[in-house]
Amino acid sequence: MPTDVFGVLANPVRRRLLESLREGPRPTGELAALFELGRPAVSEHLAVLRTAGLVREEPRGRHRFYHLEPARLAEVSEWLHPFEHYWRQRMDALSDLLDEEADEADEEQADEGDGEQADEQGHKK
Repeated sequence: MPTDVFGVLANPVRRRLLESLREGPRPTGELAALFELGRPAVSEHLAVLRTAGLVREEPRGRHRFYHLEPARLAEVSEWLHPFEHYWRQRMDALSDLLDEEADEADEEQADEGDGEQADEQGHKK
């Protein structure tokens, strides 16, 4: 059973469980209903998330409610931060390039429009 937060998040079922918990605590049955998996399989994924410290379990009578524990997600955010900076720089550079190309295209169109127009036979209008 993976305990490394990145290994835990590699599974799409676990990511979807975390996403659904952003809205607030939910009981196991409600979480299980989101998937075409049996309740035991979903419970196993929840156990992995709990062991990794990404969720906590709260017993309420016969039900167990799961809460998101975002502190461990900070580890992921810290690791991704340098890449976010890199991609922002790359996207800014792409935006600048596209703006330059749009400006050049506008200038070319303006230059073409400045000349005299000819009809189909080449006569000046």
